[in-house]
Amino acid sequence: MSRPGDNQRGALLVVATPIGNLGDLSERAATALREADIVACEDTRVSRKLMERVGSTRPLLAYHEHNEKERAPELAERIAAGETVALVSDAGTPLLSDPGFRLVRECQQRGLTVIPLPGPSALLAALSASGLPAHAFFFAGFPAPKSAARQRLLEKHAEADYSLCLYESCHRIAKLAADIESVLGPDRLVCFARELTKQFETILRGPICEVAPKLQGSNLKGEFVVIIAPKDYRE
Repeated sequence: MSRPGDNQRGALLVVATPIGNLGDLSERAATALREADIVACEDTRVSRKLMERVGSTRPLLAYHEHNEKERAPELAERIAAGETVALVSDAGTPLLSDPGFRLVRECQQRGLTVIPLPGPSALLAALSASGLPAHAFFFAGFPAPKSAARQRLLEKHAEADYSLCLYESCHRIAKLAADIESVLGPDRLVCFARELTKQFETILRGPICEVAPKLQGSNLKGEFVVIIAPKDYRE
């Protein structure tokens, strides 16, 4: 069912797309991809597959971290002129460690209509399945690649009464796990989730001293969602 305003002219539609299983795309999102004047996407090669699945022939425009500053005002101008722009990332909800902030901000500052089409999110999927406190959490995105910076981030949230949520690549996940154990101690409860909704979905949960050894080796692929329980959380 469409929401009032979905089909109005001159709007930015922020569209969440599947993080793995294409069956998670909502009917509303599919309709938006078919009916928008243009689809701004992180990688046209990735989004073209999704467009073909929903039967959309709408034009794609690359919108990513390297051209976002220039593209945002261009797209806002098109929206102001009456076009409908659908914004998507490669997977999940735009803006969450993905491009989109500049465009949404530009539209809001100009008083243009911004309509969110909610859906898949790796962060929320992992949090919902983690078994760790979800009533309050802090999402810090991807930590810095250097160990010293990662450790400073962990130290900053070491005493927190909320869960700390991070994204990390398979190439640095073992190093992040080592830093968590070093800074927060071997008994801190964590959840490491990867390949969510895909064939090899894996959710590792327990004290970091037990989870960290399972992250060794070169057979790990995909991005991870890492959830670290509050300091005083006990089971």
